[in-house]
Amino acid sequence: MEINAGIVGLLREAKRVVVFTGAGVSAESGVPTFRDAQTGLWAKYRAEDLATPQAFKRQPKLVWEWYVMRRRLVAEAKPNAGHYALAKMEEKVPTFVLITQNIDNLHQQAGSYNVLELHGNIARTKCFDMGHVVREWEETGVVPPLCPRCGSMLRPDVVWFGENLSAATLDQAFNAAETADIFFSIGTSSLVQPAASLPVTALNNGVPTIEVNPNPTPLTPHMSASVNLPSGEFLPALVEAVWPE
Repeated sequence: MEINAGIVGLLREAKRVVVFTGAGVSAESGVPTFRDAQTGLWAKYRAEDLATPQAFKRQPKLVWEWYVMRRRLVAEAKPNAGHYALAKMEEKVPTFVLITQNIDNLHQQAGSYNVLELHGNIARTKCFDMGHVVREWEETGVVPPLCPRCGSMLRPDVVWFGENLSAATLDQAFNAAETADIFFSIGTSSLVQPAASLPVTALNNGVPTIEVNPNPTPLTPHMSASVNLPSGEFLPALVEAVWPE
């Protein structure tokens, strides 16, 4: 594969590399996106109708069991070549920040360390009322289980529709975008705010911003360069071109 020499040169010289990933990266590992239709027992539900605080208050057992199913799907997924290429990139540059909208922990499984999770992590659990992160609890048959600290219902530690992202994490992400030497927007539709503003922030600060996505997005015309390939195909080739073994 022929890699754009300009991208290779920018990455080779960069001291601060920032990568922003979305659902397309996980989809290459077989993780269903929220835009995918529900299947089986869940075919009559829309993800948007289950992943909300209101839905959890109305039908906590239903929402908990839906996430049990989603956790099982995620647990079966493995990092793909794109995940591993980003982990290798992190080893090669002085400062590397990986900002992700994904909640599946695949970046960490591939070996990435400096990861900012904008939307949480489906493998973690917290309580609904107080936000206590809970690693283990007593199985009593109650669904959802209850927080051992405060007794409120447990829920996945993810950001639901209608909830705010962590202000501290978001601040770190925007600061990284503003101060990067090169910014990659990978596998994201550039539609979900406020995360979709990260590439715009990088561009507005004069940061070379590279989009990697098989399909065009609303930001494609504004990007410094756009690569219409899956991340698992392009990123390993890019890393090899910049840092040949």
